[in-house]
Amino acid sequence: MSRIKQQFDLNGKVAIVTGASKGIGESIAWGLAEMGATVVVSSRKQEAVDAVAQQLVDAGHKATGKACHMGDLDHVAALINYTKETHGGVDIVVNNAATNPTFGPLEDTDSDVFDKIMQVNVKGPLELCKLALPSMVERGGGSIVNISSVEGMKPTFGLGLYSTSKAALIMMTQNMAKEWGNRGVRANVVCPGLVQTKFSAALWKNEKILDTYQKHLPLGRMAQPDEMAGLAVFLASPASSYLTGAVVTADGGYMLAG
Repeated sequence: MSRIKQQFDLNGKVAIVTGASKGIGESIAWGLAEMGATVVVSSRKQEAVDAVAQQLVDAGHKATGKACHMGDLDHVAALINYTKETHGGVDIVVNNAATNPTFGPLEDTDSDVFDKIMQVNVKGPLELCKLALPSMVERGGGSIVNISSVEGMKPTFGLGLYSTSKAALIMMTQNMAKEWGNRGVRANVVCPGLVQTKFSAALWKNEKILDTYQKHLPLGRMAQPDEMAGLAVFLASPASSYLTGAVVTADGGYMLAG
């Protein structure tokens, strides 16, 4: 294997991917598995994660499924315990699971919705990384890849609480990078733009919104889930060994638009 190819090799590594039963998370699970990692496919429903894990196994990869609701810290702890007991430890964590049950002005939101969004999008990922940290250190280091959003960098009407949670995830990732780097654990964050997934369907299925969005993009189109997988693989692998605390936008030029 060439020097560069070897840097992307994930054989012997164990990766947890949350929100991996569909969309961006599923694509990332495939990308990590194709590079040799053993992938724990996680999402809220066991039958959904089992289905993806079985597809990976049928394709010759190493994967198992473990249901986890990221808003339930007992579930988060169970996910880490399962991964350590089943696969021996954790090397890579990809926090992709997120929720956004509201759309509208901030003054119309309520505290229960705020709590739900922050629990799933910020508190759950923090707890998962904290619990994975000792295993990563014991195994010689690790990589955390948190999936945020360009909405965490640039406000959009109607997405105030979601944007707030994603901005918090960006800063939390950078703090992880600063505090854990001397123990061999890297943490980077990906900020996708509009990706054609079920999660964002309310936006791209609205032709007026989609047309307006795409007209302002240098690349002129929304992304597909697989376009996020290569970036996540890069950040999870030794190919990015000198990157930590990076905020990487994958947005078709959205942040450049006026």
